Amino acid sequence: MAVAHILRQKGTSVVTVEPSDSVQTIVDILARHRIGAVVVVDGAGGIAGIVSERDVVRAMAGHAAAVLDKTAKDIMTVKVLTCGPADSEAELMQLMTEHRIRHLPVIANGRVAGMISIGDVVKLRIESMEAEAHHMKSYIASAG
Repeated sequence: MAVAHILRQKGTSVVTVEPSDSVQTIVDILARHRIGAVVVVDGAGGIAGIVSERDVVRAMAGHAAAVLDKTAKDIMTVKVLTCGPADSEAELMQLMTEHRIRHLPVIANGRVAGMISIGDVVKLRIESMEAEAHHMKSYIASAG
């Protein structure tokens, strides 16, 4: 339920690139959209990989500017972990923490249906805690 809730609030837009797009293009897209990762899609619209800011930085180690001419295919993470609309906040936190990742594409009906970031999960957690505190205060006040 948490994933579906997040997507209702933030929308289902996902920024994608193709495997042949240059790292320079990807960096420009990340900066322009103020995001931390893009999904790399194959010719059929499926997920071929993901490129995050971390992928770019790791590729730059020892190669610096030469990386900008490489392609998404050269630096992308191929094993992409995903989540579904029914996944819970706890499942998201466990997956992101265990695998040290910050972005999870959402898959629904075999297609990319959104992107969840660690910031989205933190925001949801804060909202949940605030709602719980409000309910507790109301309960205590009514028990008076």
